[in-house]
Amino acid sequence: MARRLLGKALAAVSLSLALASVTIRSSGCGGIPAFRNSFSSSWFHLNTNVMSGSNGSKENSHNKARTSPYPGSKVERSQVPNEKVGWLVEWQDYNPVEYTAVSVLAGPRWADPQISESNFSPKFNEKDGHVERKSKNGLYEIENGRPRNPAGRTGLVGRGLLGRWGPNHAADPIITRWKRDSSGNKIMHPVSGKHILQFVAIKRKDCGEWAIPGGMVDPGEKISATLKREFGEEALNSLEKTSAEKREIEEKLHKLFSQDHLVIYEGYVDDPRNTDNAWMETEAVNYHDETGEIMDNLMLEAGDDAGKVKWVDINDKLKLYASHSQFIKLVAEKRDAHWSEDSEADCRAL
Repeated sequence: MARRLLGKALAAVSLSLALASVTIRSSGCGGIPAFRNSFSSSWFHLNTNVMSGSNGSKENSHNKARTSPYPGSKVERSQVPNEKVGWLVEWQDYNPVEYTAVSVLAGPRWADPQISESNFSPKFNEKDGHVERKSKNGLYEIENGRPRNPAGRTGLVGRGLLGRWGPNHAADPIITRWKRDSSGNKIMHPVSGKHILQFVAIKRKDCGEWAIPGGMVDPGEKISATLKREFGEEALNSLEKTSAEKREIEEKLHKLFSQDHLVIYEGYVDDPRNTDNAWMETEAVNYHDETGEIMDNLMLEAGDDAGKVKWVDINDKLKLYASHSQFIKLVAEKRDAHWSEDSEADCRAL
């Protein structure tokens, strides 16, 4: 047991040092932890109670993954105080609620069977046939046959609304353009002096929150294909188009998604659907239409899981689903676009 705990602690310290060594520069700020490294964003605080030597303060814990009631239900999670989120913190009385949604237990093609089923032998921490069970955050622990959330306790076991045990991989396309006036000139913010960037946002049907379009990566599907497919389905309503309309959309999207792009973030997401045994991970990628010509010729129309869709100005007042606000902030930084009227706001926020 002591050797196992020592191994975990050393791994956590190594990951902490790796994160600390990667920095980015932001306007007016010193070194800021880079969110987009392949291990984890410091925003999401992977094993933070160990990594940072934290005393359990709120900023060092995942928060949305501990909210109640659980989405789409009346299920209340067991309360997990900040200081007991990390798995290396002993908690003999921890008694999480068991919950997996009926829609998941019904056995749709996108969901795993229950762990207890005799014909189900998942290969965790590796590619399992067409199903990717590797985490972008590295190896995760398996306890009593179940994978364990690398970010810590959530107060709920089972899978909730998530189909896969362990990581559930998604892709989020962040489509941007410069805000322009009637003459086609880029609009500059009067306070920050930086140009204003816009992105395509959808209003989710399930929770009513505004978000980046996106969705789950199908088994065997490339991330690039997921990004394009999800944007077409949710922001252009491609599923309801005629064959001719679909071909036209595909041609324009091919041009947009063939441009240079920025991988904004890869890894664990602080999502309200997360449980102790199933969690969301994503790859957020920014495709920028510099001249606006491509997107000007595409009519936004909400479809699939989206109730509404529109262009939204990027700034620090945005309130978005899950960790999407942080992804958008990173895009603004990388594109040197307006984010806040307060030049010190970025520093204090981190």
